[in-house]
Amino acid sequence: MNQIHTYTDQQLKIWIEDQSQAESLAVRADEIRRSIYGTDVYLRGLIEFTNYCKNNCYYCGIRCGNSQVDRYRLSRDQIMDCCEEGYRLGYRTIVLQGGEDPYYKDENICRIVSDIKKRYPDCAVTLSIGEKSRASYQAYFDAGADRFLLREETSNEGHYRKLHPEGMSMTRRQECLFALKEIGFQVGAGFMVDSPYQTTEDIIADLRFLEKLQPDMIGIGPYVTHSDTPFAAYPSGSVDKTLRLISILRIMFPYVLLPATTALGTMDPLGREKGLKAGANVIMPNLSPTDVRKKYSLYDNKICTGEESAQCRDCLELRVKNAGYRIVTSRGDVKRVY
Repeated sequence: MNQIHTYTDQQLKIWIEDQSQAESLAVRADEIRRSIYGTDVYLRGLIEFTNYCKNNCYYCGIRCGNSQVDRYRLSRDQIMDCCEEGYRLGYRTIVLQGGEDPYYKDENICRIVSDIKKRYPDCAVTLSIGEKSRASYQAYFDAGADRFLLREETSNEGHYRKLHPEGMSMTRRQECLFALKEIGFQVGAGFMVDSPYQTTEDIIADLRFLEKLQPDMIGIGPYVTHSDTPFAAYPSGSVDKTLRLISILRIMFPYVLLPATTALGTMDPLGREKGLKAGANVIMPNLSPTDVRKKYSLYDNKICTGEESAQCRDCLELRVKNAGYRIVTSRGDVKRVY
């Protein structure tokens, strides 16, 4: 029923580049998502627990080379308080996201994951903490982590080299994704749209990589400029192209969990609603303490940095309903039906 559908490079190029394709793609994508997921929208409670990062990716606001960042780390108790708030608000997936921070050893991550699973056994725990060894990934899985998000960002070696410093490896990142899948995680991948130097051919290469990986979740969003990076003068990406690509991903991967990302909402006040109408079915509101949200600045002008979690939840409920969908209290696991 919802196996992967493959299209020629030429067809993909037309869909990606031709704005006139947007409406027909969105209609087709929405029909597909409704046939599998109905109008359900799944919430993921996002906890950005550290903005320290050992990497120096040229596009990222929390890169280690950015001396303007006000760094922070959340304690285990602070993380558990965020989980308690999220559970009370109906979130049944907790996402722990952070920079690649060596401060948090495997035993720290495993303890936090284990504590969350013990206290909230009906919840899924998702990690988004970057490239680790296979042994580390196995330890997190054994501790109870259900999902892992690791966006590949680009699948073209030449493009990768323009976005990252020496010492980082595209091959290594892709190997991490396959290792996560082999271990048994529900795996999320994805890429930025209109990142510096990106071509249509680069995007098609990403789609081909995703066909090989067959992830459970694909997160894409427009590249958004950060003023304290080497790409400060580079323009942010296209919302319209991102929406077309959300539709393309739903058509190619009918089963996949597709978020309407914060970056989309940052670039367009109605970006997340438009993402849902284009085929997305996941939203990831922020559960982090309000006093640290602005500090987790991957890009400029991130939305919802001042709202309390409950405010954000109520607002999302109404906005999703007005877009023609409904938020459900559910883990929101992938539905692979063949």
